[in-house]
Amino acid sequence: MASNGKANTTGAPQETIQETMGQEQAAAVARRRNFAIISHPDAGKTTLTERLLLYGGAIQQAGAVKARGEQRRVTSDWMELEKQRGISITSTVLQFDYGIHTINLLDTPGHQDFSEDTYRTLAAADNAVMLEDAAKGLEPQTRKLFEVCRLRKIPLFTFVNKMDRPGRDSLELLDEIEQELGLLCWPVNWPIGNGDQFRGVIDRRRRRAILFQRGGRGRQALELEMGLEDPRLSQLVEEDLLQKALEELELLDGAGADLAMDTIHRGELTPMFFGSAMTSFGVRPFLDAFLTLALPPVARTSSGGMIDPLSCQFSGFVFKLQANMDPRHRDRVAFLRVCSGTFERDMVAHHARSGKAIRLSRPQKLFGQDRSVVDRAYPGDVIGLNNPGVFAIGDTLYQGQKVEYEGIPCFSPEIFSCLHNPNPSAFKGFRKGVNALREEGAVQILYDTDPSKRNPILAAVGQLQLDVVQHRLEHDYGVITRLEPLGFTAARWVSGGWSALEAMGRLFNCKTVRDSWNRPVLLFKNSWNLQQLQEDYPDLELAAVAPVVSGMEPIPL
Repeated sequence: MASNGKANTTGAPQETIQETMGQEQAAAVARRRNFAIISHPDAGKTTLTERLLLYGGAIQQAGAVKARGEQRRVTSDWMELEKQRGISITSTVLQFDYGIHTINLLDTPGHQDFSEDTYRTLAAADNAVMLEDAAKGLEPQTRKLFEVCRLRKIPLFTFVNKMDRPGRDSLELLDEIEQELGLLCWPVNWPIGNGDQFRGVIDRRRRRAILFQRGGRGRQALELEMGLEDPRLSQLVEEDLLQKALEELELLDGAGADLAMDTIHRGELTPMFFGSAMTSFGVRPFLDAFLTLALPPVARTSSGGMIDPLSCQFSGFVFKLQANMDPRHRDRVAFLRVCSGTFERDMVAHHARSGKAIRLSRPQKLFGQDRSVVDRAYPGDVIGLNNPGVFAIGDTLYQGQKVEYEGIPCFSPEIFSCLHNPNPSAFKGFRKGVNALREEGAVQILYDTDPSKRNPILAAVGQLQLDVVQHRLEHDYGVITRLEPLGFTAARWVSGGWSALEAMGRLFNCKTVRDSWNRPVLLFKNSWNLQQLQEDYPDLELAAVAPVVSGMEPIPL
C-alpha cells in the first residue's frame, strides 16, 4: 500500500503488515453492499429508506414523509425546504450495519426536477433498487432512471410498494416491466392478497410463507413464518387468497425465467419483491435476500484501465458537493466514493485534476445530516471531506500511479431564468452563494456573451431547482433574489467549440451563451427551432450532454 506519511512503529516486517492489511481490506470489501434507490415521486422511496434503517438498527423509530410536521422527521431529509414540502430534493448517504454486512445506502431525490443529482449518485452505486407503486406500475421518472442504470449496467432490484392498498394485479405488474423495459423478472417472493387483504408473502426459494401483522407506529412489522404444508397456514389465511397465490407461483415456476447470479449482475434480470414500506410488511425479507444477491464493490473504469477494489493503492472520486449541511459553520463537504485500497485519516493523496498532494484530514462518516470522524474506509464506502474550494464533481483522488475515473457529464436543462440581485450591497454574498451552488451541481450556470449583461442564467431541469436556489441564497447567504424567466426550453453544446460556431456565421432562432467552462451553448425556444437549425446547418455538431472537462477550473461569477 502506498505510504500515507505514517511510520511503521510495530516492529513487524513490512511484508507482514501489507499482507495483514490486504486481508482486512478483502474482508471489508466482501462485507459491503452499496446501492441507490430510484423511483417516481410519491412511490415511497424515503419511507422505504427509513424502514431499512429501522431494520438495520440505525434508528429506533421510522419517520414518514409528511408536508406538515405532525410526524417524526425522516432521517434522510435534512434540508429545511425538504422538511417544509415533505419531499426529497437532495442526495444523502446513510451507512449502517445489518448482520455481518455494512450497507452504504445512497438516498436520491424522488422529484424529477432533481434527476441530475440522481444521475450523479448512480455513478457511485454498485446496485440500484427500483421502487414501484403497486397501483401505478411503471411511471415516467422510473423509466428515465432505469435507462441510466442500463447505461451503467447496474444490477437492478425491484420492490413493489404499497401492497397494503388497492393495486394492480401482480402478474400484470411483472409483465409490464418485462415488456416495457426489456428486463427479465424473477419474483423472490410473491404476495398473498393485496389491499386490505394483504396477508404476507411466499418466499419462492425456501417455499415458506411469511405472514405479517402491524407493529406499533414506526416499528418493525410482526412476522410469522411457516412452511407451505403447515396446517396453521390455512387457518390464518383465507383459502381463496392462498390458493390464488399458489396457482400464480406454479405458473411462474413453469413459464418464468431462471434465477441466475450472472444475469442479475449484468443488469439483465431483476429480482422482484412485494411489500409495504409504510407498514414495514416485506421489508426484512427484501433486505435479507438483497444482501445475498447484490454485488459487492466492483472494479471501475479509469484512465489506467479497470481498477480492482482489492488493489492496495487507494483511489476514489467525488460525485457530489454539498454546502451548509451545518449552517452554523458554513461548511462545504465533498462526497467521495472509495473505489480501491484503504482510506486512512490524515493520509496524503494526489488530486488528479490539479496534480497537487492533499492531506485528507477530518474525514467524516455521513448519516444524513449527522457526521462523525472516520479513521478508515474501504471500497464501497462514501466519506465526506472538508472542501475549501479544492474539489469539483468528478475529481479523482489517488495514491501511487496516476489514475482518473470517468467524469460525470452535465445533462440538457429545460428551463432558463436570469437571476437578479436587487441589492448591490449584497453582491459579495450573492457571488459566493452562486459559485457554491454551481460547484454543488444544484443548478447549471450560463452567462450571456454580451459582457454588459453580467447576471447569471440559471439552467435547470425543473422549476423546483430554481426555488431551491433562491431559498438557499436567502437562508444560507442572506441574499434575496429575483428571477426573470427566459423563453427557452432546450440547450445544446457546440461540440467543436467557438471556432466551429464562428464558421457557421450568424445563426437565427437561437441564443448563444457560454457555460462555466467558457464553452458555447445554444438555447432554443422549442424543439422545432432546434430541428430547423440542425437541418439548415448539418455540419454543426450539437450535444445534449455536456462533455466532461478535465484539468480545467470553471470560471467563477
